[in-house]
Amino acid sequence: MNTSLTALITSFFTAYLPNVVGYSENTIKSYRDTFVLLFNFADEKHLCPRGRVNTDIFGKENIINFLEWLESSRNASVSTRNQRLAALKSFCKYASSNAIEYLDIFQQILDIKPKKGLSKTVDYLSIDAVALLIKKPDSSTHNGIRDLALLSLLYESGCRVQEIIDVKSGNISYNAPATITVIGKGNKARIIPLSQNVTAIIGRYAKTYQISNPEQHLFTNHHKEPLTRSGVTYILRKYTEKAKQEESSLFGNTNVHPHVLRHSKAMHLLESGVNLIYIRDFLGHSSVTTTEIYAKSNPEIKRKYLEAAALNIDSAINKYSEKEKQTLLDWLRKSI
Repeated sequence: MNTSLTALITSFFTAYLPNVVGYSENTIKSYRDTFVLLFNFADEKHLCPRGRVNTDIFGKENIINFLEWLESSRNASVSTRNQRLAALKSFCKYASSNAIEYLDIFQQILDIKPKKGLSKTVDYLSIDAVALLIKKPDSSTHNGIRDLALLSLLYESGCRVQEIIDVKSGNISYNAPATITVIGKGNKARIIPLSQNVTAIIGRYAKTYQISNPEQHLFTNHHKEPLTRSGVTYILRKYTEKAKQEESSLFGNTNVHPHVLRHSKAMHLLESGVNLIYIRDFLGHSSVTTTEIYAKSNPEIKRKYLEAAALNIDSAINKYSEKEKQTLLDWLRKSI
């Protein structure tokens, strides 16, 4: 076994990712899964002696074949393929800086380009669909008040599911204006405002469940353990099915999972005229480029952008010819 390479991989996961770049536990697990898949691929294709790790695995052609294998054999999406490549590139940058003898090998992997896929769109629910969904829990029951608080907070805060799972009692400030503090990607904290209605629901739930210790997780299962991702998903889908029985047309073919509520909140803010910069900060995105996907996913918002752009062009750039204006509009249609 190449001890030096093994030591690099070990320090990458135990020191660099958590302590230097501050990646979350879930991101580190995703990176770990990438390496597990790569080593499984290496064993399957006999790239090196079984159970051993050496630099032969990291040849550029092997990595490209690994990425193709992810799509063909494991039905990975282009997005997942690119995420796996990003994880490998992160390690290659780290290894190149800490072991100069590997520079030539890993530099070739850094040159691999991500694969282009179809433009992203997002699934989201209408305000009416969300309202119907949140009405489904029976708040007079023990589980019902918890589920109502959970679904209300998921939508109200636009949080990622892991952020909600990690929330503790002390993260809620009930004093007006009420807020919730969550820890997002990269261990970055953000403070999110809460409405009076949702704050009251959470307060009632906390009182029912006797949640008073600031270090106590806000949402737990019947074993008094924090809810898991699958637990949150189960609760959401249970009430989605009930809502569909009442009015299925509101949900269409949308695959309702916890992230859909986050998407829905973002779309509803955008539809209300909230600036993308605020939505970026609200959601905890590192770049507004990520947030722009919501503007591109809503035909009505896209139409408004185009109409506004056309008016601006007509009034402020009227010296341009019709052909030049059309060229600008074509560019806007492709960009938005």
